[in-house]
Amino acid sequence: MKLRKSSVSYLSFMIMAVALLVARGDVAWAQETNPADKQESDGTAVDERFGIVEAFWRADDAAELGVGWDRILFYWNEIQPTGPDDWNTLHVLEEWLNDARAENRMVMGLLKNTPAWATDAEPYSGVPRGLYLPVDDPANLWAGYVRKVVEYYAPLGVHHWIVWNEPEIGVGVYGHEFSGSTRDYYQLLKVASQVAKQRDPEAVIHLAGWSYWHDPAWLGKFLSIATADPEGAANDYFFDIVTLHIYFRVETVEELVEETWAIQKRYGLNKPVWINETNASPNLDPLWPVERPNFQVDLEQQAWYIIQAHALGFGANATSIGIYKLLDILLPPGGESFGILRPDGSRRPAFDAYRTTIRYLEDFVFPVGRQQEEDFYAFSFRRPDSVTRILWARTSTDLILKVPALANEARLVSALGDYETTLKAYQGHYRIRLRGAHCAPACDIGGPPVFLVEQTAEELSVEQMVTIAPESAIMATATPTPSVEEATNVLPTVPRQIIPLPTFWPGPSATPTREPTSTPTASPSPSPTLEPSFTATPLALSFADDATAGMDQPVDEEKMLLEATPEGTVWLVERAGNLGSWLFLAAAVLLGGLLIMVAFRYRQSR
Repeated sequence: MKLRKSSVSYLSFMIMAVALLVARGDVAWAQETNPADKQESDGTAVDERFGIVEAFWRADDAAELGVGWDRILFYWNEIQPTGPDDWNTLHVLEEWLNDARAENRMVMGLLKNTPAWATDAEPYSGVPRGLYLPVDDPANLWAGYVRKVVEYYAPLGVHHWIVWNEPEIGVGVYGHEFSGSTRDYYQLLKVASQVAKQRDPEAVIHLAGWSYWHDPAWLGKFLSIATADPEGAANDYFFDIVTLHIYFRVETVEELVEETWAIQKRYGLNKPVWINETNASPNLDPLWPVERPNFQVDLEQQAWYIIQAHALGFGANATSIGIYKLLDILLPPGGESFGILRPDGSRRPAFDAYRTTIRYLEDFVFPVGRQQEEDFYAFSFRRPDSVTRILWARTSTDLILKVPALANEARLVSALGDYETTLKAYQGHYRIRLRGAHCAPACDIGGPPVFLVEQTAEELSVEQMVTIAPESAIMATATPTPSVEEATNVLPTVPRQIIPLPTFWPGPSATPTREPTSTPTASPSPSPTLEPSFTATPLALSFADDATAGMDQPVDEEKMLLEATPEGTVWLVERAGNLGSWLFLAAAVLLGGLLIMVAFRYRQSR
C-alpha cells in the first residue's frame, strides 16, 4: 500500500506525540472507565430510602438507578369517571406494578381528584359528598372509592397511600388542588386511613405532600385538629408519615425537615418525615429551553442539587427522599421540565448523579455525621463495611480541605460517578479541592460535591467520621497560592496541563412559548438569570491530594494533578524531573524528524 505524504506526516506526528507523553515521566495518561457503568442490579437489594416519582415510565432506567420506591397517581376521576360502579383498571396498569415487584420497588399510590359526580363543588378539588358520614355508609363516596382501590391493589403489592396533594395551596393560586378547609382535609385523611387499614393490615398512610411556602403554618394547624380529635390518639392520629415537597434552594431541605420535626414535637408526635418530591428544574438545558422558569438552574447544578439534597435531608433525619421525577410525559415545548430524563428520554447529568448517590449511600445507618461551616458542608454516612463522606463548597470560591483519614487510602469520586481516583493518606489526612458554586448572586445550590469512600470496619463516632478543622481550609483562586507552608504539598509547582476539548453543550436555542403545566411550586425570590458556562473545563471536579495518588511517599516537585474532563478521560500530568526523561524526549524528536525527512524524499522521488 502506498502512503501519501500527509499519511506519513500524520504517522510521524502520532509517534512524536506518543513519545512526548511517555517522556513526561512514568505516568502519561490513562482512559478510565466509568465506574457507574459497572453497577448492576439484580432486583434483589434496594434501599427504600431512595425513590423517584413515576419510575414506571422507564422501568429499566429506574432499575439501573437502584431506587427503592415509585409513586403513581391514582386519579379518582379517571378510575371512576361517571359513577361509583365504574372501575377503570387501565388508569394504573398492572404491568407497572409487576415491573416494580420484579425489582423489589415499593409503590406508593397518590389518591386525589374528585370526579364531578362525587362533589357539590368544583371537579378535581371539591370536597367529596358524604365525607362526614360513617365510613360504612354508601353515601360516603370517598370511603367507597378508597375501599375499592385498596381491595383491588393491595394484592398487587400497593400498601402505601398518600392522601391528596398539597392541600395548603389556596383557591385561585397556581397549583391549587383541594378546596376544603384544613378540617375537611383531616376528615379526608381520617376516612381514608380507617377504610384502608380495615381492608389491608399492611396499609401505610402518608400525609399529603406539604410545600411549606404557600402556608408555613399549615402543618401546625393540621396537627392541632388531629390531636384534638377524641379518636385520634387511639388510632395514632390516622396517619403514619409526614410528607414534604422541597425545591430549588438546596439548604432549605435541611431547614424544612428540621422545622417539621420541631412542629411535631410541639404536639407530642414523632412521625417519620419523608421528602417525596425534591429537585431543581434545569431551565438552562440547551436541549430543552424553558420560557418562564422559576429559577435559573443549569444542568450541572441540577446534578449537584440531587446529591446535596440527600446529604442535607438525611443529615436532618429525613427517613426517605424521592426525586420528582424520572421523566416528563406529554410536556409541551417550553414547559418546565423536572425529569432527570428529558421528555425525549435522553439522560441529564442528574441521572448519573442520582445513580452515584444511591451507589455510595445505600444501606447507610443513622445517625449521619454533619459539619456546616461558612464555606463548606461535610457529611458522613456509615455503611456496613465503609464510610462515605460527601463534601462541597457553599460559596463561589474554590477551597482546599485537609480531611482526616479514616483508613490508609480512599476513593475520591466525582458527582456523576464518572471519574475517580485513589488517594493515599499522608500524615493522617487527604487534601481535597472543592470547586466553587455557580452563584447569581445567591448560591442557591452549592458547588460540585465529591464522594470520599473509605473501607473501614472500625466503629467510629459521628464526630470522628466528619470533623474537619475549618481553619485548615485554604481559599483558592484560579491559580491557587498556598497560604500556609503545609499547603505546598497540595498543588503542583507547574501550571496545569489540560487537553483542550470541545464545548460540552451548544448554546441555548430560541425559547418556544410555554404552556401552563402542573408543576411543583418553587420557593419565593427567584435569582437573576445565570448564563450557562458549558466549556472545556472539568465538568465536575479537579482534585489535588497529598501528591500521593499512586505513590506511598510524599514527592516534592514531581506531583500529579488529576483533571476530570467531560469526555471521561483522566489525564495524570507529572513533571519530568530526571535526565533520562529529557534524553528520551530528544530521541523522540529526532525519530520524528527522520520520519518527516523520509516522507519528503519519498514525495520528491515520485
